[in-house]
Parts: sequence; structure tokens; C-alpha cells
Amino acid sequence: MSDFIKKHFEEAQGVLSAFVSDPAKMSAVEAAGNAMVQALKNGGKIISCGNGGSMCDAMHFAEELTGRYRDDRPSIAAISISDPSHMSCVGNDYGYQFVFSRYLQGVGREGDVLLAISTSGNSGNVIEAAKVAKEKGITVVGLTGKDGGKLAPLCDV
Repeated sequence: MSDFIKKHFEEAQGVLSAFVSDPAKMSAVEAAGNAMVQALKNGGKIISCGNGGSMCDAMHFAEELTGRYRDDRPSIAAISISDPSHMSCVGNDYGYQFVFSRYLQGVGREGDVLLAISTSGNSGNVIEAAKVAKEKGITVVGLTGKDGGKLAPLCDV
């Protein structure tokens, strides 16, 4: 059993090492950070979304920005699209495909940043959110796995 567990940690270590060694990936992380900082400096906000574990990541990202994170500092404008009443209302009235995009239609503004998280890059509701973001002048930062799926071409970073 311990070899099985060790193998998983070694795999994670290998993925992280490969990521850090790739200048293009490190440049993308820097560009995403710069886009978020610029949006905040201009009075915008960061809106995050995802499904399942990706929703948990989106929520955690937003709460670290509005909360303390590492140091005492002013709260940072960040929202995760995760309100259960919104999700069930829109899911019931329009379909789950639109739970994130409908929120962006109401709350998103030009100059904001959407952090769109989808492990496959093929989550229909995250893709719909990215489409609305592009229409509204919202910068799209995608956090995906593998080749980025259908979400990749909709992302600015």
C-alpha cells in the first residue's frame, strides 16, 4: 500500500516540476496575475466559477482574496459563482448550462476578470460563462488540464 501512495505523490511532484520548468506556463501564470491586478486597480473584480472540485477551488480562491490569506490587508474584490439559490433557480428556469453565464450577465462588468476553472476544459456551463465574459469585455483566465479543451480558445490567458 505504501508504494501505491508514494507513486501518487511522485506523480504529483513530476507534474509540478514539469509545470515549473515550462517558461510558457510560468509566463501564463504571471499574465493571469497581472490581468487580475490590473482589473482590481481599475475598480473591477474577480469572478470565479467551476463545477464539483473546481467549484470548491473557485470558492477557495475568492475567499482567500476577500479574507486574510497570509497577511493583514484590505479585502480584495472577488466573488465565486456558487450561491445554491442562484444555481437552483437558474438551473430550473434555464438549465444548468447557464448557471454561470446568467450570473455574469447580471453582475459582470467590462474590466472584470473571470477565473474559469474546468479540469477537462469542456464543461458546458463554464464555456457559456466564458462566452458571455468575452461579449461583456471581461478578461477570461482559464484554469484547465491537458489541452484546455473547448474552453482554451475563449481564454485570454
